[in-house]
Amino acid sequence: MRIGIMGGTGPAGSGLGLRLNVAGHEVVIGSRSREKSEHAVAELVAAWPKHRITIEAGDNLAAAQCDLVVVATPWDSIATLVGEHAEALRGKVVVTMANALIRVGKEFQPLVPPRGSIAAHVQAAIPASRVVAAMQHIPAKELGNLEHHVDSDVLICSDFPDAIETVSDIVAKIPGCRPLNTGGLSNALALEAFTAVLLQLNVRYKTRVAPRLTGIPSNDPVTGRSMELPS
Repeated sequence: MRIGIMGGTGPAGSGLGLRLNVAGHEVVIGSRSREKSEHAVAELVAAWPKHRITIEAGDNLAAAQCDLVVVATPWDSIATLVGEHAEALRGKVVVTMANALIRVGKEFQPLVPPRGSIAAHVQAAIPASRVVAAMQHIPAKELGNLEHHVDSDVLICSDFPDAIETVSDIVAKIPGCRPLNTGGLSNALALEAFTAVLLQLNVRYKTRVAPRLTGIPSNDPVTGRSMELPS
């Protein structure tokens, strides 16, 4: 699959692009500036010479024209960005991985964006697309470090069950990640806000935490998908 990452030059976007490319996907990292994207791709290639990195650099339109699109920009500009490329995103699965957070002193606090969540705000901006909220909880540094598995459950929600399945198939190919279907897009606020808890744990315990849930059956009772922890 050809996957585009709009606003993908930051740590989270480039790290995800790296993982997806190593997993066998064609990846285009987009940016408002193609030169910035080219620089980010060159850094990834130089950082991992033992891996065959074939990520393409492009602008955000090039990323939006891919089969599936991830939007990795900061939360306060994401709806504007997808709105500018609504036609290219029509009918596609669009993944949001942003969180609306603010730091007050040593505490991280979640914000409530328009329409209740970033994902819902994006869905309203591109109603002809199938928006999925996913990957809010994976530490960016873990995504970008190919020497280690990510070791995280990935909580996914959308109003489009087929889109959840598509994203789950992609996530399952990242070593150490287990996709979990958390239902409709109304749950996106809870997923996004929970990131504040994880960041607070990082500060308190000086680490990088990611969620791993227990008690999940070995097979999804609805889809039959194996829910065993990936190796």
